[in-house]
Amino acid sequence: MLLPTTLCMAAAAAIINFWLAMRCGQVRTKEKISIGTGGSDLMERRMRAQLNFVENTPWILALIAGIELAGKGSGWLAIVGAVYMLGRVAHGLGMDGTNFGVGRTIGTVTTMLTQLGLAIVGVLVATGYI
Repeated sequence: MLLPTTLCMAAAAAIINFWLAMRCGQVRTKEKISIGTGGSDLMERRMRAQLNFVENTPWILALIAGIELAGKGSGWLAIVGAVYMLGRVAHGLGMDGTNFGVGRTIGTVTTMLTQLGLAIVGVLVATGYI
């Protein structure tokens, strides 16, 4: 069974993760940091942005896949997934500490609401309420 929404979201997640890793690599190269943060605030922020992405995204993808497998993931599911991915880009940019952390806040709120919303839908689908 093809899961087009899940596949597109997983592809987007891979690209975002690659971008976040490249941003870490840029700081490593510029500041000559081999391992860890090297005491660099920017390196720590970028590493946390990537790790936060890696901590949350598998849950989102698992919930999207489960809802899609249940046949309950019409067009709304792709929109929710896309909003989540955009929020994660905003979070990554916001973690640099510019613009008063607006991007970080947008990303954090988007992540929390998406995860909670999909979890509720998942339970409702699993129990037959929708």
